[in-house]
Amino acid sequence: MAAPLPSQSRSPTAQQRRTLPRRLLRPFERFIGHAAFGGVLLFSAAAIALLWANSPWSNSYLALWHRPFAGATVGHWVNDGLMTVFFLLVGLEIKREILVGELASLRRAALPMIAAAGGMLVPALCFIAVARGTSATAGWGVPMATDIAFALGVLTLLGSRIPIGLKVFLSALAIVDDLGAVLVIALFYTPHLDLLALGAVCLILAALLMCNLANVRRSTPYLLLGALLWVAVLKSGVHATIAGVLLALAIPADEPDAPLLRIEQALHAPIAYFVMPLFALANAGVILPPQLLPIVLEPAALGTMIGLVIGKPIGIFGAAWVAVRLRIAELPEAAGWSSVAGVAILGGIGFTMSLFIAALAFGDGAQLLAAKVGVFGGSLVAGSLGATLLWRLLPTPSDPDAPLA
Repeated sequence: MAAPLPSQSRSPTAQQRRTLPRRLLRPFERFIGHAAFGGVLLFSAAAIALLWANSPWSNSYLALWHRPFAGATVGHWVNDGLMTVFFLLVGLEIKREILVGELASLRRAALPMIAAAGGMLVPALCFIAVARGTSATAGWGVPMATDIAFALGVLTLLGSRIPIGLKVFLSALAIVDDLGAVLVIALFYTPHLDLLALGAVCLILAALLMCNLANVRRSTPYLLLGALLWVAVLKSGVHATIAGVLLALAIPADEPDAPLLRIEQALHAPIAYFVMPLFALANAGVILPPQLLPIVLEPAALGTMIGLVIGKPIGIFGAAWVAVRLRIAELPEAAGWSSVAGVAILGGIGFTMSLFIAALAFGDGAQLLAAKVGVFGGSLVAGSLGATLLWRLLPTPSDPDAPLA
């Protein structure tokens, strides 16, 4: 058989290299659609869980998630198993954004990265200030993260008056925010380490990287090694969901038909329509006592609410303002400072990741209950205030020449 011509080789052609960014960015449009509708499902699942847990059938709610299944409980498989798939998608999105998206160049990445840093630091400081001197300080990471599904869902409810630049800014902000949350979980919410299992993690990661370097472009080897990686990370003491992010970083994304693109496209719908709503159903069922005010005033609840409602907007908006004033970054297209303020307030919707970190920080008991109440209350207030501000400030679709808000 004749040797293949250069244009027939496996190396990407010039045309393929030009179309690769476009192909990799296509999932972003699908992602916004999935995340927006997924936000509605997420809210519905959380509402069902809350009503179920406070109904005459609350015992059946608790029994469901504590039911033994395959060596663990159903709730454990949701939080440590299915959420690993969610973190795999987060990792794939972070990698794509770094390659061809809003994080692909320093100029484009500067605003969401700096804004996300401020949006993580200030809420954590607010929480520590409220909970200082109490055991609740362990939950300082709870108000740090933005729930991208809920936040984009709110933006979508506002319709076409929301410029695409704001949606992209919020998405990139939440993705950087997720990366920060992953690092916080790995560094600060890992109680003990098993060095032998960590060695296995390193070996499996090396095998994944060798597959990448060897030009393996089938998804199956990565997914099989990813399953072994999950077991090793679970045994190591690091939270098992980190395996999803590590796997994502090893998956190739340098060809038009790369595994990253195929896996990400395959995961969007199941994550948005099944995994995240199931996580909400399993974790949002807080049994509320008749007297709610004492719980709201607990440091874990009050610190979370202040962090989400006050710390998040101040951190995001303040960091973005400094970055633009110093000419490190520029505002999103067709957006003004008022609309950035609205998005910064929406950043206080911390539902999914906040509940996840709360469970790691407090395990179970009164403080976890208080933290969950703070997450619900803070996210509800932040979503309502942000949506109201954007609705009042942004021009309607019939008024495209209105000044930037």
